[in-house]
Amino acid sequence: MGNLAKRNMCSRRTAIGAVALAMACAAPVQAAQTPPPSTSFPTTALVENTALVLNGVGTRFRVVFKVYDMALYLPRKVSTTDEVLALAGPKKIDLAILREVSSTDLGLAMVKGMRANTTKDQSVRHLPAMTRLIEIFSSRDKLMPGDRVSMNFVPGKGSFFYVGNVQQGAPLGDTEFFGIVLKIWLGNSPADALLKDALLGA
Repeated sequence: MGNLAKRNMCSRRTAIGAVALAMACAAPVQAAQTPPPSTSFPTTALVENTALVLNGVGTRFRVVFKVYDMALYLPRKVSTTDEVLALAGPKKIDLAILREVSSTDLGLAMVKGMRANTTKDQSVRHLPAMTRLIEIFSSRDKLMPGDRVSMNFVPGKGSFFYVGNVQQGAPLGDTEFFGIVLKIWLGNSPADALLKDALLGA
């Protein structure tokens, strides 16, 4: 093989290697892109006669499976967790269940998410409310595709939990407690980082 042929072959191999490297580097970006939620959420919600706006929507994935779509409603749109927590007034979380899940497992996962995003003192202080949250979810065997779970925070009254349109027990906790609930999805160790970005309008 002549020198020119060898140089051409080396050039071709270098080009192929560069393309392969570019594709490998691009793969994580493509994997991070998720389709929009299949659930249609209204652009506004009413909590205690206060009109809230849709701040963001996203989908909770577990491995490759969709678990639920989620919407976050606030008094006004913001783009950071600190701003969400600092907002005065009512707030609302709305979940649309996409696959069969154990109600108890969902309640335990929420409490695990709260503990992962709060201090030990806060966990101890809000232990009764966390325990009651597990009891609320454990009162049902399963949540099925199409079921809706919502959590409304009302200042001075606490957090109201609903399955469908039925309120589940008395309101729980205070402003700090609902902030801890929000941190399940918006904290430093969120349940799903892509969902966090979506809820914050990123």
